Amino acid sequence: MIAETVCSAVAAAGLGIAAVTAYRKRFLKAARIAAYSLVPLGLVMTGTVQWLADTAFSPVAWAGFGVLGAAWLLLSSTRAVERRRGGTRKERREARAAAERGAVAPTASAPSLGPGTRAATRPATAPRSGSGEDFSDIEAILKKHGI
Repeated sequence: MIAETVCSAVAAAGLGIAAVTAYRKRFLKAARIAAYSLVPLGLVMTGTVQWLADTAFSPVAWAGFGVLGAAWLLLSSTRAVERRRGGTRKERREARAAAERGAVAPTASAPSLGPGTRAATRPATAPRSGSGEDFSDIEAILKKHGI
């Protein structure tokens, strides 16, 4: 009841200010002030203010907000744990299957698939001195991995 009275008083004060502004020949500003001042009155007339007041003072509503907060907390914590473990159950199963098939381990220094069919005695090309770019680091990494 008091919320409706306060909203109605705010609307009346806003319309008064809009009337004074219009009297000063600032019609655009007066129209904006009138529009803003009619919003609380519209909320009272639609029953939104009463619904908000009922919700704010209802213990059941606050318990509902608590349940929603707990659900959000559970969802966010399970997502965080899932990211730490490395994905979903399906992704872990696929990674385990790839490891069993004999894929190259991430820390391996040489390929575990055996010798290739290409000749391994191919000489590496020397970096060009006139190019201005030094690819010796990249070549060393590639040689280390047998590429």
